Amino acid sequence: MTADILLAAGGVGLFLLGMLVLTDGLRGLAGNALRRMLARFTRSPVSGAATGAFTTAVIQSSSATTVTAIGFVGAGLLTFPQALGIIFGANIGTTMTGWLVAILGFKLRLGEIALPLLLLGVLLRLFGGRRFGEIGWALAGFSLLFIGIDAMQQGLAAFEGTVTPDDFPPDTLLGRLQLVLIGVAITLVTQSSSAGVAAALVALGTGTISFPQAAAMVIGMDIGTTFTAALATVGGSTATRQTGYAHVIYNLFTGAMALVLLGPFAAAAEAWIAGGGAGDAQVALVAFHTTFNAIGVLLVLPFTHVFARVIVWLAPETGPPLLRRLDERLLGDPAAAADAAVATVRDIAHALFGILADLLDSEKRAGFDPARLQAVGEALEATRRFVERIRTEPAQPLPHRRHIATMHALDHLSRLHHRCTQRPRIEALGSDARLRRLSAVLRDVTAPPPETADLAAAEDRLDRLRTVLRRQRRSYRQRTVAAASRHEIGADAALQRLDSVRWLHRVAYHNWRILHHLRRGEQQTPAPPDATEDRVDLDEED
Repeated sequence: MTADILLAAGGVGLFLLGMLVLTDGLRGLAGNALRRMLARFTRSPVSGAATGAFTTAVIQSSSATTVTAIGFVGAGLLTFPQALGIIFGANIGTTMTGWLVAILGFKLRLGEIALPLLLLGVLLRLFGGRRFGEIGWALAGFSLLFIGIDAMQQGLAAFEGTVTPDDFPPDTLLGRLQLVLIGVAITLVTQSSSAGVAAALVALGTGTISFPQAAAMVIGMDIGTTFTAALATVGGSTATRQTGYAHVIYNLFTGAMALVLLGPFAAAAEAWIAGGGAGDAQVALVAFHTTFNAIGVLLVLPFTHVFARVIVWLAPETGPPLLRRLDERLLGDPAAAADAAVATVRDIAHALFGILADLLDSEKRAGFDPARLQAVGEALEATRRFVERIRTEPAQPLPHRRHIATMHALDHLSRLHHRCTQRPRIEALGSDARLRRLSAVLRDVTAPPPETADLAAAEDRLDRLRTVLRRQRRSYRQRTVAAASRHEIGADAALQRLDSVRWLHRVAYHNWRILHHLRRGEQQTPAPPDATEDRVDLDEED
């Protein structure tokens, strides 16, 4: 008996391992294609639900889909109601695992050929190169699913006739609520509703539990997934907390609705199951799982915007505004972490450009609040620490390029922040008419652009200004030194003016590079190598 229990438990472990390996392989195989599809085709909550369901079904991971949606919201690529559609659709996509198990595991009994498929998958992983390696990894995970199912079936087969539906809570309202709690507990232990559903399918196949009991447990497993979402509401970013609240409320609503549907669905399913056929009970169970999730989505979609307003009210923005997008939970998905980092860098650049414009205006400079500059400095430091924890590899060219671009932008933002603290150099700009004109041009060109500004056009303007200021710096230096040699201005005044024109040139340069790297960081498609590197100014003095 103990050996059978251990075999069944090992089957659950193999199934969970198979899910992890399968998801890892499918995500590597899909690459950035599914991210682009989510961003491209999500135009409304309805289209978001469709893409969310498809993406989750393909990569077999609702958490990966949800993290991607959170990153898109943080980056401003999607609105929160659009992301809600993705989250709702992901609930439907997760039921695909149940269909795989019910049809391939019980109808076609693929467990018998799973071991040779596992060997093939491992060989492809070891010797097949990158793409075939990902295919092999996905195939290995797929095989482990059915090896785990077979192990669970063999382990639970020993209890057939010993453990019966009579040993579980009866099919009454109170009994169903108890079964729901059992389903919740199974999901909390395994941290996977798919593994719980697979175990319920096996138990149903061996006659250990009845269909209504299995269905009630599946409802609990769906509700159990909200535990992880609830944890995400503690200390996470605004987008993560809002997503967590949405997940909890939606799944509780869907679970309550499923309990109402359970009675009539069970009556219809049991009549169909009585017709016979291997696996009919399992197919009916996953059909119930998909049906109540689909009905839940259909019921809530028309009210998505109202639902979103309620969630925003429950989880308002907190903490420093410039850091509202950063969340350590995103670090597990480098692409999503890059989304949040790039959007945060853009917010910081927008704030710092506004500070620079005020410092270049003599009237606004007089009443400038140093706390604004301090807040930007703290945000820069926090963002730098976040970006340092992102892990990308050259084998993933797009997230790797965006990661590097973000680091470059942060470097130039830090240098620009330092120059904004140099008040004597800024105030000296008013000592000469030409310096005043040049600083006015810089102020106008680098005034904070709108959130929807064309970064390529703004980058081009700053590049031209940087080039002009470099020429002006050289000509102004010659004229100033000549004037000092004729004793038209003092040596100290001449050095101060030379320092100020150099400051203008370097600030324009940093602004140009910030926008350039920010634009490359925001690109969601592969880009050519940086063609501006040969135009970088190398004479940088502080």
